[in-house]
Amino acid sequence: MYNLARELLFKLSPETSHDLSLDLIGAGGRLGLNGMLCKKPASLPVTVMGLQFPNPVGLAAGLDKNGAAIDGFGQLGFGFVEIGTVTPRPQPGNPKPRVFRLPDAEAIINRMGFNNLGVDNLVARVKAASFNGVLGINIGKNFDTSVERAVDDYLLCLERVYAHASYVTVNVSSPNTPGLRSLQFGDSLKQLLEALRLRQEDLAQRHGRRVPLAIKIAPDMTDEETVEVARALVESGMDAVIATNTTLGREGVEGLLHSNEAGGLSGAPVREKSTHTVKVLAGELAGRLPIIAAGGITEGWHAAEKIAAGASLVQVYSGFIYKGPTLIRESVDAIAAML
Repeated sequence: MYNLARELLFKLSPETSHDLSLDLIGAGGRLGLNGMLCKKPASLPVTVMGLQFPNPVGLAAGLDKNGAAIDGFGQLGFGFVEIGTVTPRPQPGNPKPRVFRLPDAEAIINRMGFNNLGVDNLVARVKAASFNGVLGINIGKNFDTSVERAVDDYLLCLERVYAHASYVTVNVSSPNTPGLRSLQFGDSLKQLLEALRLRQEDLAQRHGRRVPLAIKIAPDMTDEETVEVARALVESGMDAVIATNTTLGREGVEGLLHSNEAGGLSGAPVREKSTHTVKVLAGELAGRLPIIAAGGITEGWHAAEKIAAGASLVQVYSGFIYKGPTLIRESVDAIAAML
């Protein structure tokens, strides 16, 4: 059924089909229909960041930026759902067209630019949802906030979403917001992490619970840079690292239509680069911090590969677009068979 739906959706522009799919998934969730459209994955519970996950396969941020279809995605069998990236103020993102399919490579290039309706809108939608599973909320900075003032945007978003999230992801690795990736390095990263940790402690006292913080990093760093980031995350008391975001590289898509478009590349071509980053992180972290792996999971065994590389959880995005809900079950089955 999904293959037929995909064939029809792929006749539309990528962003139009994305919006339509989100509407359909959201409507199915409100009607309680999505659970009947696919076979649910087997139970494979895991505890990460002090949270109980029914299975280790989640939805990555970016597919549902505004929390419009939380219930719908929750009914498809995901072990957890991450929404966002959300910014303090609404913003339109980059000019269209800004999403490009590369079907021969099972890949997508996007330069969306954190288009979203703002954090207050997202919080309202989370409150209206009935989903009671693990919900991650991914936060970022507005495009016109200077890198020097970026911490203010992150702290504001953290304040707003804290009471409504199972965990919060700090996105410092999107390639589509100017200057953002500089926050992954040196003093900029340490200052941001310290401010987040202090605010997390304050919010934990105010709300009577500690909401874990995960940092999402890029796949384009050198091994030495990845190790430095890992050390900073441990020293600052962060709770997890998500590896990885999209890549600026074009390995695996050379010569394909749209391969020269600006933006971040996701899907199958980023798999090996992302898995390598997971391995580098796992070697440095040695279990001190859990890794959530994202990038290039288009087959069930790719998810198992990420776990074998050192991840505790995995997330899918582009693979879900190309393969549909069956990818969730196949990934859970592959991980279970490996353990």
